[in-house]
Amino acid sequence: MTIDNEQFTARKDRKKRVRVGLQLLIILAVLAGCLAALYTFKTYKPYPPPTTAGDKGFIALAYFGVERTGSQSLIGAGRLREHLQALQALGYVTVTQQDIVNYYQSGQDLPAKSLFLLFEDGRRDTAVFAQKILEDLNFKATMLTYPEKFDKKDTKFLRPAELTELERTTFWEMGTNGYRLAFINVFDRYDNYLGELDPLQHAAVAPYLGRKYNHYLMDYIRDEYGIPRESYNRMKARLTYDYEALRDSYSKSLGYVPGTYILMHANTGSFGNNDKVSAVNEYWIKELFTMNFNREGFSFNQRNSSIYDLTRMQPQAYWHTNHLLMRIKYDINQEMTFVTGDAAKHKAWETRQGALEIQDETMILTSLPQANGLMRLKNSEDFKDLKLSVRLRGNKLGLQKLYLRADENLSRFLSVYLLNNILYVTEKNTGTETELFSLDLDKHDGQEVLSVPEDKKAAELRALETLLKYADSAAKAKLYAERLQAKKLEEAPGVAAGAAAYRPLLSVHDRGDRLLALALKGDRLSIKIDDKEAVQALPVAAAKAGAVYLEAAWGGYGWSQRNLADDVYDGVFEQLTITGNTGADREKILFDSRLQGFAAVKLTVRQLWAGLINWFIVNL
Repeated sequence: MTIDNEQFTARKDRKKRVRVGLQLLIILAVLAGCLAALYTFKTYKPYPPPTTAGDKGFIALAYFGVERTGSQSLIGAGRLREHLQALQALGYVTVTQQDIVNYYQSGQDLPAKSLFLLFEDGRRDTAVFAQKILEDLNFKATMLTYPEKFDKKDTKFLRPAELTELERTTFWEMGTNGYRLAFINVFDRYDNYLGELDPLQHAAVAPYLGRKYNHYLMDYIRDEYGIPRESYNRMKARLTYDYEALRDSYSKSLGYVPGTYILMHANTGSFGNNDKVSAVNEYWIKELFTMNFNREGFSFNQRNSSIYDLTRMQPQAYWHTNHLLMRIKYDINQEMTFVTGDAAKHKAWETRQGALEIQDETMILTSLPQANGLMRLKNSEDFKDLKLSVRLRGNKLGLQKLYLRADENLSRFLSVYLLNNILYVTEKNTGTETELFSLDLDKHDGQEVLSVPEDKKAAELRALETLLKYADSAAKAKLYAERLQAKKLEEAPGVAAGAAAYRPLLSVHDRGDRLLALALKGDRLSIKIDDKEAVQALPVAAAKAGAVYLEAAWGGYGWSQRNLADDVYDGVFEQLTITGNTGADREKILFDSRLQGFAAVKLTVRQLWAGLINWFIVNL
């Protein structure tokens, strides 16, 4: 009996040692992956002198910031790498601040494909996740900061010692977004005057703001009637204080004032929304900086612009690679080679307009500016009765369309599509496209519909809560608390009581993710959205068999508090499957974009590994 116990214990100990060993190996592998992602020891190598003369100009791209997986405003590290790798493959090299100065002031030519790369806001995660990408691609970038953040213990932002360390890596130069970020002359979307807000206050009330506000350097401080609350001398002193504070802070912390400046906010046509304000800004910009980005929206700069009136494009976190390339193509007015991804899968489709990239199980169809992208599934001309499933992951604002039973010229078809978060079914048989069905997907989700008075009250409550939270005196806090309590007691009639419904505008950033499944047989169509029935046995014309097309299109400029005009759209069609619809137990597979076998296993492992690395980075 004792021998049996000893053998059992020995086996148990061996299993424990093996298990602990495997766990340690996994932890070490994860740590090694993290270290490899965050640390390398390379040096930036400048580009060789250009071999051809001529003014080819340069493009300027400014990213808000970088996260490991990305967010609404910060691009994911993987997506950033895809962007920059594509530009490198096209022959782009990064140029420095001195290169730009020499280009404008000394007539020095730049390489034919020159990129001036910037990262705004001085975030620590930007430095962490962009560093390895810059090193791998031999790209150099400018990190822009707000020196007001230097004395605050906010771990999101880089400190002076860290900026100096970035410079030592040789992959970074320094720039500035200004001394601080603050807002003046702020109104909510119901024209309630909120006045002056710092970034925390602005973030708290942002869901209820319109476009009626300004950056603190761009105008006089005004009252709710638009009348200046300060004299010219007071305005000049206010602006001068910030420029002098910027100069002194950088001089103390870095030993110099960065040469590159971005005036916030852009696109005023001068250096402010008021001539006198503009003149003060212009004086200090030319006094302190060697260049200024004064505009946003377009990437291309040439010598016919002033070095103090440069323009930059701000790629958004949701842009796929061809989205960026499409925008650049129409800025520089030159031909562009788009990325295609999986070449073997690409052969199944005919791209008629726009650009198509296929990644694993996902097809990304990028539209032309203010137009569409269109692709046709080859050998689908005889598809008639079928079942189709696809996950549509393009942004809500825009068009993702499926054409069924379509002829060669799209003069006959049945279509199912999402446009600006509404599901539509249409058909075309005699020259006119007719709507058969539509469904607001917010309603499909069962979202509560607020009335305009209810939303207005919510906006006013949020403003009072914010003012109370950040009140700078006990007296003000007491006043805001009393107003808040009174506002809570006010009645706001709802839609049921006859008040108008509040219809929020779609933001250009609103992400979409809808699982669409349809069954088409004879003259009946049924559709489910996210496994919930949208329409059952909808009558359709008994059309002939035809091909499958996919379309993506711009849905309009949409809502954005930032000065953003993006007219290109990415339709994202994931895990598209099409089978017959004969009623057989095993329907014939007509098309399947999903990975199979070992490729599917590899994708799953890669996704699990990325999630594990991310967990360690977030939680260590």
